Amino acid sequence: MKRNLTAWWQATPFTLVFILFLVLPLILVAAVSTWRATDYELIPAFTAQNYIDVFNGCGSTSEMCVTLKTYLSTFKFCFLVWLITLLIGFAVAYFLAFHIKSVGAQTLLFILCTVPFWTSNVIRMISWVPLLGRNGVINQGLQGMGLIDSPIEWLLFSNFSVVLAFVHLYTMFMIVPIFNSMMRIDRALIEAAVDSGASGWQTVWNVVVPLSRTGIIIGSIFVITIVMGDFVTIGVMGGQQIASVGKIIQVQTSYLQFPMAAANAVILLLITLMMIWGLTRVVDIRKEL
Repeated sequence: MKRNLTAWWQATPFTLVFILFLVLPLILVAAVSTWRATDYELIPAFTAQNYIDVFNGCGSTSEMCVTLKTYLSTFKFCFLVWLITLLIGFAVAYFLAFHIKSVGAQTLLFILCTVPFWTSNVIRMISWVPLLGRNGVINQGLQGMGLIDSPIEWLLFSNFSVVLAFVHLYTMFMIVPIFNSMMRIDRALIEAAVDSGASGWQTVWNVVVPLSRTGIIIGSIFVITIVMGDFVTIGVMGGQQIASVGKIIQVQTSYLQFPMAAANAVILLLITLMMIWGLTRVVDIRKEL
């Protein structure tokens, strides 16, 4: 009994922090999403009108409404970034875990992977501008070699640049958990697969991938949750021309449309939680960790 009480007392500070900085803000956002707003004030009330207004016009015409287009655009970026970061993250983690034998070399290369995190996200995004711009290094180089006659417009302030920036910023969130899972794999299993006549690809697909699924799921959760709510990257690399749900929330907040922004935030949160729930059905993370 005394041991249980001690455990509860030890968990109390973390519980208070969790409630203060996560639970209460979420409750506040959910509450504000049901308020009414005028040009001059917020009126505490309980109304579902804000949620109705979010999907205003959807279903009334043959064309897809703006809200659904925005959500589909967000899902598109989320899927592309998840897929690319997964492929890159798995390849890098596999190389570090199975091809680098020295622990010192593994540590050094792993630190090199974290170098981009030593600067802010904004600086890392802006660094792409002189490279991808109309008069940037790539366009000037291609024109100098005679491969193109005019600058390539879609390199910057486009879907391509947004995905590129996302991959640059968040691939590390995929590398770390996958690498951690791969380091736990018993090397005897790899040797047994090779001795049984399995090819390299068969060993990776039938042994490494299943045993790395915890890291893959955790990395996927990190990447998906960050990309779904990101608006800074889309704003900077999209030239303020590409819409996302996070960008809509940011714009509504800047215009003091807090109830509408809160309603959009609640819907986005529920969709993201459903995606995370779907990922956790693939593997029970609590048992695997």
